[in-house]
Amino acid sequence: MYGISPTYRRHLRENLASARYDNEEVRRRAIAAAGEMVMEVPALWLRPHGDVVSLVKEVDGAQAVFAAQRDGKAVLLLTPHMGAFEVAAQYAAGHMPITVLYRRPKVGWLEPLMRAGRGRPNVRLVPADLSGVRELFRALERGEAVGFLPDQVPGAGEGEWSEFFGRPAYTMTLAAKLASRANVMTFLAFAKRLPNGEGYSILVRPLPPARAGETPTRRMNRALEELIALCPEQYLWGYNRYKTPRGAKAPPPRIKSPVA
Repeated sequence: MYGISPTYRRHLRENLASARYDNEEVRRRAIAAAGEMVMEVPALWLRPHGDVVSLVKEVDGAQAVFAAQRDGKAVLLLTPHMGAFEVAAQYAAGHMPITVLYRRPKVGWLEPLMRAGRGRPNVRLVPADLSGVRELFRALERGEAVGFLPDQVPGAGEGEWSEFFGRPAYTMTLAAKLASRANVMTFLAFAKRLPNGEGYSILVRPLPPARAGETPTRRMNRALEELIALCPEQYLWGYNRYKTPRGAKAPPPRIKSPVA
């Protein structure tokens, strides 16, 4: 795909350059990681749930999530387009009920397959529309876990322009709104692919505190930048993160972050 699609190639190279990860080794490994993602998704959807969970060889940081639930907190799990994000939700479902927001695919026949693959025991799938967002709020009110991809480009009116790796990116406000609720503990999760197909290592980190003068969406994007820095080659750099949704205002020429 990198070789035959000029658009995909341009997005990947421009996004890597903006984030200052544009060296040949990272680019080569990022291209390979995107191919691994495409090939692993059918297996992760079609394998029995127990088999998928058994592929997780180590977990770092999950105890904080379990402690939050024992304290009566609801949990917001944010998994960006990084590593095997399909695995993170399936692993979480082995420990707690989780409501997962998903965007319907443009190809209609894929939706039943997607729902069957992601709709595992303890996983409740809700569409990325008003009804689905309401279900997320209800799940949090019940003290359960919810999860979705915070770096997905939202529709017009559902986001705002905020810096992401030095460029204005139309960023969803939903993640920040949910994270601001008093009863919610927010974590970022990343399922890293281990070498040679040996499985996955899940890393969980709490959402870092806001900096002075920082908007909630910028705080979210900064948290993603810090997570991506741990393994930049497994971020999906070919995703068109900086597009302008139809009907949204044009991005500002430049967004400056507050000085830490």
